[in-house]
Amino acid sequence: MFTHATIGSNDLERARGFHDATCTALGGKPGEREARGRLISAHDGGRLLITKPIAAIRRLRQDYQCCCGKSAYIPAWHEVGATNGGTAFEGSPSEHPNRSFADCLRDPDGSKRTARCPAAK
Repeated sequence: MFTHATIGSNDLERARGFHDATCTALGGKPGEREARGRLISAHDGGRLLITKPIAAIRRLRQDYQCCCGKSAYIPAWHEVGATNGGTAFEGSPSEHPNRSFADCLRDPDGSKRTARCPAAK
């Protein structure tokens, strides 16, 4: 349904370390800086854009979830995210009551990031 998500960061290089690590853990590629200075990561037709904060983004709580094809990606996502400036909360990667396997981290700017996939049947 959605083609992209745009998030803001006051420190694009710090954000790049976290997001490149977590995107590649899920099978994506590291972000590339485009002409306007934004970092863009792409995977399976979706794009993540990271830019200096703009008024519309600054007022919103920044929260996004990544869809993972396999639950095995999620612990790796957690490990590289925590190693690259992310902070764990809501426990460790686990199965949730909504029949998903998920994990949450706060990125270096304090926004919530989640990796999620269907729970094993």
